[in-house]
Amino acid sequence: MARQYTLDDVRAFARQCSNWGKWGAEDELGTLNYITPEKVRQAAQLVKKGKVISLAIPFDNKGPQTGGFGRFNPIHLMTLSGADAAAGAQDFLPVTRGADDVIIMPLQCATQWDSLAHIFFEGKMYNGYDMRLVSGLGAQKNSIAKCKDKVVSRGVLLDMPRYKGKKWLEPGEAIYTEDLDGCAAHQGVSIGTGDIVLIRTGQLAQVRERGSWGDYAGGSAPGLSVTTAPWFYHKQVAAMATDTWGTEVIPNETPEVFQPLHPILIVHTGLLIGEIFDLEELAADCAQDGCYEFLFVAPPLPITGAVGSPINPQAIK
Repeated sequence: MARQYTLDDVRAFARQCSNWGKWGAEDELGTLNYITPEKVRQAAQLVKKGKVISLAIPFDNKGPQTGGFGRFNPIHLMTLSGADAAAGAQDFLPVTRGADDVIIMPLQCATQWDSLAHIFFEGKMYNGYDMRLVSGLGAQKNSIAKCKDKVVSRGVLLDMPRYKGKKWLEPGEAIYTEDLDGCAAHQGVSIGTGDIVLIRTGQLAQVRERGSWGDYAGGSAPGLSVTTAPWFYHKQVAAMATDTWGTEVIPNETPEVFQPLHPILIVHTGLLIGEIFDLEELAADCAQDGCYEFLFVAPPLPITGAVGSPINPQAIK
C-alpha cells in the first residue's frame, strides 16, 4: 500500500512550494510570470512542420460528467436554424438567412484550465488573498481572465505509459518524481523555467477502448503523487495539464485532504493546472518523430470573474 500523508504533510509541502509574494503583493498570475517574451520567441522557433494538433475533447452531451460537484455535460441549443428558415421564421430578413446557437455548461466540464481562484486552502487562495474575494459575483482576484494573453510557451509531453511500456496507467497508479525525471530522460527532453508540461496517463485511451466514460469523472484514476509538488516548484514550470479528470492519483494519498496537490500547487505555488486534455494524437505523433517539445498555445476565454475556462489547446510542431 502506498504511503499515506497527513494534513500537516500537505501544509509542509505548501510552505516549501509557496510563491506568495514572489512577484509582488498584487500578483494574480503566479507561475505564468515565468513565461517571458523571450520564452515565447524561443517556443515559436520549435515549429518545424507546421503541424497543429488539438488537445481538446468534444464539447457535447456525450462528455465525461455525471453530475458530481454540480458539473454536467454541455447543452447545445439552436436559436436560429435552417429548418426554421425553411419554415418562414426568418422571412422578415431580405434574402439572407442564418443560424445561431447557445451553449450552457460548467466551465470545468471538459478540457479546461483551473484558475488561481478555483481552489482555497485554509481560507486563502493564491498569493494570500481571502477566499471571500470569490463570491456570487465571481472572482475579484485571480480570475482566469487575467491569463487571457499569457498561455503561450514551450510545451513538453511526458508520455508515462510509453515510458513504462504499457497502454495506460491503471486507476490508482501514482506518478512519482523519479517517474517524471525518468520519462524526460528517456525521451531526451529537459524541463525548465516557463515550460508547460503535459502528462499523459493514457486514461482516455482506456476510456475509448472500453467504450464508456464509466467513473472517469471523479472515480479512481492514475495521476500525480502529492510528493511531486516540489518537482514543479523547483523546475519553475509555468503550467501543467493531464488527460485525467483531476490531475492527481485517486484515491488520494491524503485521507484528511481531498485532492492535496490542488491546494499546494494552485493555492501556494500559483501553478495553472489543466485537466481532461486529449493527449492521444499528440503522443502518437511524438512517438513517431521522437520530438516531445513543441509550441503550445492555450489561451482561456476572458470571462470576467470566472474561476476556470474551457479551452481548445494547440500543440504546434
